[in-house]
Amino acid sequence: MNLTPFRIAYAWRMRTFTLEGKLAALLFAAAVLAALLAGAIGARWGDGWLAATITIALLALPLVWMARLAIAPVRRLLRALSGSVASYRDGDYSLSLASRRRDEIGALIQAHNALGQALRGQRQNLVQRELLLDTVMQHTPTALLLVDPHQRVVYANLAARHLLNDGKSPLGLEFAEVLRGCPAELRRALADGLDSLASVPMDGSEEIFHLSRRDFRLQGRPHRLYLVQRMTRELSRQEVAAWKRVIRVISHELNNSLAPISSLAHSGIELARRGDMEKLRSVFDGIGERARHLHDFIAGYANFARLPAPRCTNVAWAPFVEGLRQHATFILKESVPERDGWFDPAQIEQVLLNLLKNARESGSPGEAIELCIEMGADQRIEVDDRGTGMHESVLAQALLPFYSTKRSGTGLGLALAREIVEAHGGRITLANRDGGGLRVVLILPRPPA
Repeated sequence: MNLTPFRIAYAWRMRTFTLEGKLAALLFAAAVLAALLAGAIGARWGDGWLAATITIALLALPLVWMARLAIAPVRRLLRALSGSVASYRDGDYSLSLASRRRDEIGALIQAHNALGQALRGQRQNLVQRELLLDTVMQHTPTALLLVDPHQRVVYANLAARHLLNDGKSPLGLEFAEVLRGCPAELRRALADGLDSLASVPMDGSEEIFHLSRRDFRLQGRPHRLYLVQRMTRELSRQEVAAWKRVIRVISHELNNSLAPISSLAHSGIELARRGDMEKLRSVFDGIGERARHLHDFIAGYANFARLPAPRCTNVAWAPFVEGLRQHATFILKESVPERDGWFDPAQIEQVLLNLLKNARESGSPGEAIELCIEMGADQRIEVDDRGTGMHESVLAQALLPFYSTKRSGTGLGLALAREIVEAHGGRITLANRDGGGLRVVLILPRPPA
């Protein structure tokens, strides 16, 4: 059965329901009416121009009325869309337009309603996520305080209210007014604006807090977020774990030294009884060697515990690098900066010598050990090698005290380097290099003007 005529008829029927079809039908009806009217008038009076003039005069008002009638739905749609867009601009997505039309206007209304429904769904999901985020932030143990450009508090979670304002909401208060009610140590740490640890006497005991500050833009305006985290319990747990590691390491080293000393002492007694003085001398040498190793081991821990505060001063880079060359082999990657550095030369030299020693012990060739010094916003010192690098799990713990992958290592070298760099107000990072090897970067604060 050939369905082509039916398809053509159906398409033509659907075409006539469009706005274009309706306007075409209106114009066709007006043309037919005008032709009939002009023919009738021409037959009555026999004058074509007169017939045309009378026809135009008779059809002008009906055509205007029919045109207004045809354009009325479009005008109503434009007014409705204008109001709907204004509601969308104000954040109200609840409006929908009702229509039973099956032309382009009906399709536009359906698309508009679908857009409103999608926006309502997104708004609902966004509100739910905001409620979830606010619940998490309100009940997090970290105190969060958000300050606007006018230094007024615009957000504070429950922890911030209890810690900084006796449980009352500080919203709308000036940040300086909130600080006046804080303990002196916490007030000074918050006013400094640096990431730091603060020990605060509270309820008859010492509480340790970690304070940090972050700047960002919210709704186009700069805001500042203060975070205060109670660290007493975590630090106590870390301290106990650190002491356990210290005890294990010291016990291991003592056993490694005392067991050979005990064995050598027993052998010395037998040799002395036999009168073998030549072998007895080697026994005493062995006991002395183990005693010196034990002394060096204990001295390393003592130096770590007695690290003095850095005495920063202007340091010319050229003689400083030449001093390093007397104790270690490396390649200077670029020329040293002309501007002096600002640090404790003895402590930073100790750090760099330890890093260069580690680079050599990693299996890197001497010509592949590079030192690079840059002076920009900060003082940046890099030590690169082409050794074996570090596994990711080792990188995560390499800077912790008493952690070592070496059979005879104490785990204090990199920990001491980190301690010295952080005492300068800087930081140290370790990363594996592409092609093998390790890169250690020291970032020290910019020297004063």
